[in-house]
Amino acid sequence: MRTFGFPLAGMLAAMSCAALAQSAPAPATAPPPAAAAGEPATSDPVVAKVNGEDIRASDVREAMSGLPDEYRSLPPNMLFPMMLDQLVDRKALVLLAQKQGLDKDPQVQRQMTRAADSALQNALLSRDVGPSVTEQKVKERYDATVANKPGEEEVHARHILVASEDEAKKIIAQLKGGADFAQLAREHSTDPGAAQGGDLGWFKKGDMLPEFSAAAFALQPGQITDTPVHTQYGWHIIKVEGRRQAPPPTFEQARDQLRQDMIQEGVRKVVAEARQGLAIQRFNPDGSAPKATDSAEPPPAAKP
Repeated sequence: MRTFGFPLAGMLAAMSCAALAQSAPAPATAPPPAAAAGEPATSDPVVAKVNGEDIRASDVREAMSGLPDEYRSLPPNMLFPMMLDQLVDRKALVLLAQKQGLDKDPQVQRQMTRAADSALQNALLSRDVGPSVTEQKVKERYDATVANKPGEEEVHARHILVASEDEAKKIIAQLKGGADFAQLAREHSTDPGAAQGGDLGWFKKGDMLPEFSAAAFALQPGQITDTPVHTQYGWHIIKVEGRRQAPPPTFEQARDQLRQDMIQEGVRKVVAEARQGLAIQRFNPDGSAPKATDSAEPPPAAKP
């Protein structure tokens, strides 16, 4: 049996890792063997048999499409027979496991059931959600919800971070007396940006801790917090240098988040449909019935 220098264990591990990575288009593959004289041609011919069980050209192509780049870049006339050997080895392992009765082991049966369930779930979601998350659909969502809407408000701020409230209050007193904020930041702040005078640049509310953002966005340009702002990092004195309305993100910047949002929406819709009309009961971790009388989920509301 040809191995081409790639151990079975290594190839199986590579295939498992590839399944977790983003799929990429499969390279050109070697053509399947031509039909023998007198046999009807097929687009998915049998390319091997193991104890009478078929391995088809589509099985090889599917296995090839899941490989990482370092394997998929091999010449097709080398990759096809190599992958065919791997599928023969896999089939041989399955037959040996069945011969030894492992398919009757309860734990193995549970794993097989979970794998089958997962395949069905993925097939359902791919069929029902995938077509609604095309590049065109994502662009339409961008045009409708992002492109013509005003961007988020941003502030440009500096801060001085110290360990105690008393120290922060003393610095605020110096600032009220006319001291230079950037200079005091360089002298006292424990933040890595102290060397730049505590400059944080422009940021949105969601970019900072809630306590910090609430204080910063309450200030106008030139204003300094009257009292120290406490966060998990210490005590802050904040000065706002400017405010502006940020432009909306470009399609390239928003694409991934929009796509993710649309996938989540589609999945939630399919899940809601799947649960419709089901009798669902919940139990305690020990399997006992909960004391509450409403342990079963209420039936779905009737449609108007």
